Amino acid sequence: AIIYCEGAFNTTNGKTAHGLVRFTERYKVMAVIDSRYTGKDAGEVLDQKENGILIFATVQAAYNYSVNKGIIPQYFVIGLAPDGGRLDPSARNDIFNAFELGMNVDSGLHDFISDDPEFFNAARDNKVTIRDIRKTPTRDKLHFFSGKIEEVNCLKIALLGTDSAIGKRTSAWILVHGLRKGGYKAQLIGTGQTAWMQGAKYGIIMDSLINDFVSGEIEHAIHEAWKNENPDVIVIEGQGSLLNPAYPGGFEILAAGRPDYIVLQHAPKRMEYDGFPGYALHPLEKQIEALEIISGKKVIAITINHENMSDFMIRKEAAEIERETGIPAMDILKFGPEDLLKVLVPLIRKGNENQ
Repeated sequence: AIIYCEGAFNTTNGKTAHGLVRFTERYKVMAVIDSRYTGKDAGEVLDQKENGILIFATVQAAYNYSVNKGIIPQYFVIGLAPDGGRLDPSARNDIFNAFELGMNVDSGLHDFISDDPEFFNAARDNKVTIRDIRKTPTRDKLHFFSGKIEEVNCLKIALLGTDSAIGKRTSAWILVHGLRKGGYKAQLIGTGQTAWMQGAKYGIIMDSLINDFVSGEIEHAIHEAWKNENPDVIVIEGQGSLLNPAYPGGFEILAAGRPDYIVLQHAPKRMEYDGFPGYALHPLEKQIEALEIISGKKVIAITINHENMSDFMIRKEAAEIERETGIPAMDILKFGPEDLLKVLVPLIRKGNENQ
């Protein structure tokens, strides 16, 4: 796949591309498109760690590079995640170029590529496909909440956040991979289009669902993962944040997913809700209080998003959060999941002993 992220890589509007650059089981990522970073390594730009995925200015340049490596790209993935999920008109020519080069297009936008007559005809003429990941099943295939979630007896962790675009999904995957490496059976429940693109076996596209079915679909995804995989741990990816004015996600995950504990992702240097200047981020203590009151469950760890922070600042802020809240804090993207696993693994063992 080639990942399209023109003008948005290394910004909060590029989080789908970021997820795919960091990890995906669904594609082999060959290149990223963003003319602002032409010639740079995507991993170096994003995480200061080279990963061999280069960034190009044009579709043709990225395609030629992949072909020269001996791999013909099959998919052109829209890696943009702008507010409202709208397609910028400037991207249209790039999508047409992808069709002409024989690439199938996968998009997680709210603007459905397949509903656009020009795109539909171009895909048909070039004998390629369009997958709009945010298109939901028909209503007869959706699930209403039933209470079967109470059968799920493995440990359930909700990885929520204090804001949108704050790293919840990335931390959820790091936790799942850390658990698997430690010998535990762990499943991620994806709740957005990027988790699907990264290969999550179970999940929903929460922000596209009709409200009446959100809880039922969350419950069904968790129950299917538990029934089919017999996991030790289920990690539920959060959406938005409980107090975000535009994306007040989290309540349905708490109400229908019935997590045993909450891990909360937080960016200490973020002062306002993402994309909404003037809307001050609620203090961490208030966010913890709100989550615990609503769910009746404990926030047992704070995972730090280190934007605008040095390594020294990360450790200092983690210590300060732990002192003020009494909750362990750590940056698992920067330093790995070991400290978080120390908090969670005893709970898995306890849960297994009680089954």
